Amino acid sequence: MRNIRDIGVIRARRGLVLSVAGLAAIPAFVLGTGGTAQAASCTASAGPYQKQAEKYLGLKVDGRQSAADCTAIRSFQSTYGVTPTIGYAGPVTWRTMQTLTAQKAAGKNPNQAGKCPTDKGRIACVDLTRQISWIQDGEKLKFGPVPVRTGRDGYETRTGAKKISWRHQNHVSSIYHVAMPYSQFFDGGQAFHAVGVKMWNPPGSHGCVNMRTSDAKSYWNLLKNGDDVYVYGRKPGT
Repeated sequence: MRNIRDIGVIRARRGLVLSVAGLAAIPAFVLGTGGTAQAASCTASAGPYQKQAEKYLGLKVDGRQSAADCTAIRSFQSTYGVTPTIGYAGPVTWRTMQTLTAQKAAGKNPNQAGKCPTDKGRIACVDLTRQISWIQDGEKLKFGPVPVRTGRDGYETRTGAKKISWRHQNHVSSIYHVAMPYSQFFDGGQAFHAVGVKMWNPPGSHGCVNMRTSDAKSYWNLLKNGDDVYVYGRKPGT
């Protein structure tokens, strides 16, 4: 028969074995010194869009990942909601940079190409390609352009001419059970509405045109039932 001391030693050894097994099951990147959990560290790998990201961020363009490159890319990813924030210049990071460049180029003349109708009076225009929206009256810009977040792959925001058919300031989705402040529906369940995420946060909505709260509120004040909406283009990555 084992005495109490022997049983204590056996239990201690078993506890040590279980502890080591538990550590082995944890991904290495979340372990820091002392075994404490930490966020994923900065990657040393150069992504497929390393040179493009370096050029966009004003860094030395050599296609090689450096500590300074990784810090700058991670900061960009954190600012615009690109995950994971490990400093890897992948396709989502580069696509976000391209979208931001196109949005900046739109300036105060977003309909320069004339793709949104100017013979409808007041109309809300949505350009999926540039991920921007604005309100115009004829050829006169009334508000915007502002960044938007449209439907992800498989839930694309439908293109074409539409009209606002229903508005609900404090709407809650009956499908996804999430708040949709300042909702203005223009195509079935697709609507302009405010969200609490960044406009560049991938992959996108379930078809609605997501907006910052201040922009959605302005749209609410400027539009009414029966106003025209025109959606065109194609969201990058869909």
